[in-house]
Amino acid sequence: MAQIHRYFRAGFGEAPELVRGVAPGDVSHATAVSEQLWLLSTALHTHHEGEDERLWDVLASRAPACALHVERMKIQHAQMLEHLAELDTALPAWRANPAADTAGTVLSALDGINAALAEHLPDEEREIVPVMETTLTQEEVDWFSEHGRRATPRGHLWTQLGGIMAAQPDPDAWLRAHLPAPVRLMWRAVGRRRYAAQRAGLRRPA
Repeated sequence: MAQIHRYFRAGFGEAPELVRGVAPGDVSHATAVSEQLWLLSTALHTHHEGEDERLWDVLASRAPACALHVERMKIQHAQMLEHLAELDTALPAWRANPAADTAGTVLSALDGINAALAEHLPDEEREIVPVMETTLTQEEVDWFSEHGRRATPRGHLWTQLGGIMAAQPDPDAWLRAHLPAPVRLMWRAVGRRRYAAQRAGLRRPA
């Protein structure tokens, strides 16, 4: 859980700076940044949908003392969904016409998301994760990872994997610990280069 949380903190944390770095009228640059924000939004939607579907009721039934924390998580998810919906609605207009007003709408949504993450993620790590570790089976835990992988948009695997790796304290150690040898080879041969190119496209052109 902490690993994917680092990805959300890092990705949404840098997002306002990326948006501000797009010059008015630069549709190509806005397209690159908006695609990054869309990928982050998709990943967070998926993460929360998985918890809503497979986690909350399980925890409440198996660990009744956690029921109040579960209810708070549900409320926080609902609040986060409002901010994500604002972002999802604002991105197409800004992508088509990057200007001060359209950028302001995107930035307002990002402010809401980052504020909500700052409250929700520490709460979840403190109150929910320890209970998960004692109540869920390994099969149930593995479902969440598979759910996230299946929902990764086609063509964006290396971008998302690179973002998750970059957010870890030791990306190389994470790579060795969490990915099988064939995937590590593919990352080094193909993924790393594609991720670097995607990252370069997020910054203001020289």
